[in-house]
Amino acid sequence: MKTNKLFLAFAAVILSTAANAQTVDELVEKHVAALGGMDKIKAVNTMITERSLAVQGMEIPTKTILVVNKSVRTESTVMGNQMVQVVSDGKGWMIRPTMMGGTGEPEDMPADQLKQQLSSLDPFGGLVSYKEKGNQVELVGKEKMDKKDVYHLKVTDKGGQVIDEFMDANTYLISKVKVNMNGQDGEIELSDYKEIDGIKMPNNMDISNPQMGTLTFITSKTLINPTVDEAVFKRPVK
Repeated sequence: MKTNKLFLAFAAVILSTAANAQTVDELVEKHVAALGGMDKIKAVNTMITERSLAVQGMEIPTKTILVVNKSVRTESTVMGNQMVQVVSDGKGWMIRPTMMGGTGEPEDMPADQLKQQLSSLDPFGGLVSYKEKGNQVELVGKEKMDKKDVYHLKVTDKGGQVIDEFMDANTYLISKVKVNMNGQDGEIELSDYKEIDGIKMPNNMDISNPQMGTLTFITSKTLINPTVDEAVFKRPVK
């Protein structure tokens, strides 16, 4: 009798785990479809995005040049001074103006900042092709967020970083991401999705953490698969 009970308990655990995995895969499948479908996603090789950053009453233009899963360059102009951050082939460098504590010359990107920036090489996040990327995804449950139903998914990448993603239960698009940024908990709110060449991309991003408050990025232009001169990712040499 005890053996039968143990067997039934074990079977219940196995079935429960399988059901949860199936639910995760169903949600990811719907998320991929909502973005535009896997064929469209895999066809994206390069992107150029222009945004404005609103901070302390200033509008800061920002341009990001991306070669998917390889290189990314973000450049901003702050009060006439250019700030540049580049990650390419696993290495990072940056230029900070003197007004921001830099020298105005290229310098190595700190290791913790580089680790954080690596995620920007993938414009579609950790859910898309999560098994191929070596990520683990757990469905925490269905919750209410800003009076809307969302699915709370916990994504653990192969490096051990945990990201909480909240998927709108109606659109299957990500509305919020919670992640630890430089030792502090941060949030990214994504909204106003627009379709560009068959791909849904968030037009607005609100990034916040206790240290820097809230930064609002509004997209003005996105180009998919433009020609990119990879020389822009090379560190200048005197």
